Amino acid sequence: MKCAICKNGETYPGTTTVTMTRGEATIVVKNVPAEICDNCGEYYLDDAISAKILSMAEEAIKQNHEVEVIQFAA
Repeated sequence: MKCAICKNGETYPGTTTVTMTRGEATIVVKNVPAEICDNCGEYYLDDAISAKILSMAEEAIKQNHEVEVIQFAA
């Protein structure tokens, strides 16, 4: 697929690190499957992966973790 950000690159399957912040909490999820632009590095997540990451982040926030680093597991 053509990258929507740079308009020049093509995306390819790979893994990335997703960082999210809410209030004082920072959640880092490593090794997330994504489509990554070969030109600018922008990543794209499918709906199922996005839902899984959001669920993981919500769980960390519920446990009052200020900083959480999680390895993605399907």
